[in-house]
Amino acid sequence: MIPWVRLDTATIPDGGGELRLMQRGAEFSIMIGSNELMNSRLSGSEEALASLSAAKIAGRPKANVLIGGLGMGFTLRAALAEFADDATITVAELVPAVVAWARGPMQPVFGTCLDDPRVKIHEGDVGQPIRAGRGQFDAILLDVDNGPEGLTRESNDGLYTMQGLGAAFAALRPGGVLAVWSSGPNAAFTQRLRKAGFAAEEVGVRAHRGKRGAKHVIWIAVRPGG
Repeated sequence: MIPWVRLDTATIPDGGGELRLMQRGAEFSIMIGSNELMNSRLSGSEEALASLSAAKIAGRPKANVLIGGLGMGFTLRAALAEFADDATITVAELVPAVVAWARGPMQPVFGTCLDDPRVKIHEGDVGQPIRAGRGQFDAILLDVDNGPEGLTRESNDGLYTMQGLGAAFAALRPGGVLAVWSSGPNAAFTQRLRKAGFAAEEVGVRAHRGKRGAKHVIWIAVRPGG
């Protein structure tokens, strides 16, 4: 078997630990400690984050989309395929090295998606554009940490509190959608979304395209109106 090789490490701000970029043949993995955060072979649920969101706001002209977390670019590439040519897609990535990896060793995975004229990169916490963007976004897609129960930064949890969900609600236009990826279900979070004013549903999706692999969860939460 081909062994894993560590290509690089990166420190997560605010004491979040250290990311390791690993490669085995054509396969890439990003890890923290003994936990694998993402793998280049598993893209189905991250792609569904974009496709489910796009379906909710289909037909909106000049959609303004915010993606929290660049990762391995699966959600971004799916968003580029799903949203129209007049869309604006901002990707907020907290760890600058992840953007550098996308343009460097993981370029075979990313292709040319970062060069698409619809794409803007915000190097920083996704909470900042959310808090600053009252009524600005048609869709906010969060693939941050491990979902509502994060692994890397306690401050990520703030995105999923009532205060954080209130900020996301305010940042969306009427009829806009907040989509949240998670490694597993969380009934309390579903109720919290509804308490924050969203019409929310929990959707189970596979890590692999089709019916194989672990089952992940995406919440699709719509701000009423529009």
